[in-house]
Order: sequence, then structure tokens, then C-alpha cells
Amino acid sequence: MSDTPPDRLCVNPRSPFYDEAMLERGIGVRFNGTERTNVEEYCVSEGWVRLPVGKSLDRRGNAMTMKANGKVEVWFLDTAAPAQD
Repeated sequence: MSDTPPDRLCVNPRSPFYDEAMLERGIGVRFNGTERTNVEEYCVSEGWVRLPVGKSLDRRGNAMTMKANGKVEVWFLDTAAPAQD
């Protein structure tokens, strides 16, 4: 496996960007300088994350999410975290 996380990853198994092997390894996400643990999906190249909004659910039982734009940094949790700028 490579030491570089994918450019885009989603935790929903129905998404085409879902990758179970990557998620099992563990991904750390820093969004606008703050480490986030509740990210549903991210895209580094486009600079956005999808975050849950409260405890609201859609009609399929998935968390309602909002898309937030900003600087996204990702790393594998089994390696050292990147230094913060």
C-alpha cells in the first residue's frame, strides 16, 4: 500500500469513493487547521469536506451533511501526523 492517502474518500459504502482498506488503516483529517473526527467525505484537490449537521437523518437513515470549503490535509493514522504550518 502507498503512504499517500487518496485524493477523495467517503465513509458511505454506497459511494463510488468508498475504500474499505483505506478506512481500516485510518485516515486523519485536518480542515482549516483544526483536526476533525466527524468527516463523512473529503476531497483534497477541490478543497472541501462533508460534515454531518446535528443528529438529523435523511429518509434513508444517513446523516444530513453540509459541504464546507477550505484547506484540507489528510494522513494515515498509522504514520506520524503532518506538522502544522
